[in-house]
Amino acid sequence: MGLLGVAWIVYVQWKIDSFGERPFDGRADVGIVLGAALWNGEPSPALKERLDHALKLYEDGRFDTFIVTGGYDYPGAALSEAEGMRRYLTARGVPEDRIVLENAARNTYENLVFSRNLMAARGYRTAVIVTHSYHGARALDVARYLKYDDPAVSTTDSQVLNMAWHRTRETLAFTKWQADKLLIRIGWLD
Repeated sequence: MGLLGVAWIVYVQWKIDSFGERPFDGRADVGIVLGAALWNGEPSPALKERLDHALKLYEDGRFDTFIVTGGYDYPGAALSEAEGMRRYLTARGVPEDRIVLENAARNTYENLVFSRNLMAARGYRTAVIVTHSYHGARALDVARYLKYDDPAVSTTDSQVLNMAWHRTRETLAFTKWQADKLLIRIGWLD
């Protein structure tokens, strides 16, 4: 059993490494920025990295509309992650009508389910998902599972995150996602 566990960890780390930093040189209807923590109502340094990466794609004409996604970090939080992201983007000149908020998600799966629903309601077909490199493989796997139309993921490396911690956490999150995917398929999880 131990050998199987080690093999799985090596596989997940290979998935993370092989995904790497990904530019996006295509065009999509929307850019979905996956949420991360707010610090005192402001995007954390890591979330700013994601937002700055998405802002560059937007300015380069890779998409016209943002979907910023993420609920409340904790009960009683003053702002959702999405609202904190909207404020950050509007302060940098993005018109409010170019930003769609998804305020309910608590994890990557919900980020992408709820964003897909917003896309369908507004007639958007294609998306580029913006996140960090270590998170890209799982984000793409979730998008494919949800049958996004030719999903793209554009990632950025982090200069502020403790990558040993985040890669370990991502190994656990990727493993949980694989289990959740199985449970969803057999109807034991919504």
